[in-house]
Amino acid sequence: MGPVEHRNLRTDQPVWTRTLVGWHIVFWVLLGMTLAISFTTELGTTRRIVYTGAVVLLGAAYQFIGLPAVRSRRRLPSYLYRILLIGCLMVLVGLYPQSVFLMFIASAQIWLLCEDVREGAAFSLLLVIGVGTAQLWSAGWGWDTFWSVLPWMAVSLVVSLLFGIWIEKVITQSEQRAELIEQLESARDELAEAHHTAGVMAERERMAREIHDTLAQGMTSIVMLAQTAAVELQRGGTDGAAARLAAIEDTARENLAEARALVAAFTPVALSEATLTEVLRRQAERFAAETGVDVQVSLDLPDEEVAALPQGQQVVLLRAAQEALANVRKHAGATQVLITLGISDGGVWIEIRDDGSGFSPSVSSGGFGLAAMRGRVEESGGSVQVESAPGQGTRVQVLIPSAQEDA
Repeated sequence: MGPVEHRNLRTDQPVWTRTLVGWHIVFWVLLGMTLAISFTTELGTTRRIVYTGAVVLLGAAYQFIGLPAVRSRRRLPSYLYRILLIGCLMVLVGLYPQSVFLMFIASAQIWLLCEDVREGAAFSLLLVIGVGTAQLWSAGWGWDTFWSVLPWMAVSLVVSLLFGIWIEKVITQSEQRAELIEQLESARDELAEAHHTAGVMAERERMAREIHDTLAQGMTSIVMLAQTAAVELQRGGTDGAAARLAAIEDTARENLAEARALVAAFTPVALSEATLTEVLRRQAERFAAETGVDVQVSLDLPDEEVAALPQGQQVVLLRAAQEALANVRKHAGATQVLITLGISDGGVWIEIRDDGSGFSPSVSSGGFGLAAMRGRVEESGGSVQVESAPGQGTRVQVLIPSAQEDA
């Protein structure tokens, strides 16, 4: 049984159908005591038969009419059972006045079956009048008997009303609580669904950034290398074309390895085989070989400190450098690029500076690549600063707080 089905079983039923076990036990105990009275008290044969018949009728009415009425809340069975209840109680009290102790359970059942306070008060009044009349009949009609029974009837009515109002409030509060629980569980399910949807969207966005930073950029390199090789072949430069084809093969192999890594995990293959410093230098050499741009890598911290950085920080720094180089390739037209990796009080940072054509950050958003870089860095608690102007190159700096740990 799932949690939703369990919740429906708990809240779809009326409150009283889940809390009546105690009332059932009390009713059957009192009814058993009443039946025992018929065999231990001198009632006479006829009276004993009628008394026992009333007990059996009351038990049968409760089992086959009262209980179903409690569960279904149907008005006709509810009215029928209460009338039978009052009638049987009148017979029992009339034949043996001490049976009046059944008033306790009778009042409770009347109020459990009522729809509102006025209905409960009316049946309580009918019960008190009926039982009082039975006592008058048992004691013999007379004004002295009436005046002696009247105070008891008044007290019984007041107690019944107070008891019934208390039961009504308990039921109302229980219904409100059940409704509130259902609303809370529904809100919890909706919140869980929203979290799931947000998680799916975040994962899709992260995968898009991973693909953009690895596979898409690798494919761009392959296309540019292939175009260059084709031009050199047309010019008869077989040596240069062969070098371009070798570079295409290397890039394709790396892309294949990255694709496998994306399926198996999310740590870049390059970082699993070398340090961040080595990977950055390798990226710089390849970029220089592919584009002819002079790319330098500068470290403001020892290699061992770079290697000691959390894996998550290294991934963010590497992806930032890859994205910045991809933008240089596509847009900058630069001749020189400087990649600097350093550490400060604020954390570890990487800066990519080029002498290209630049752009106006207030006009251009930088496209998906820069947005993906910002998203990745901000997820790590870091920040991205972009400084550029037309004709004055571009400087991109990524700062990751030193407190950031690898997840």
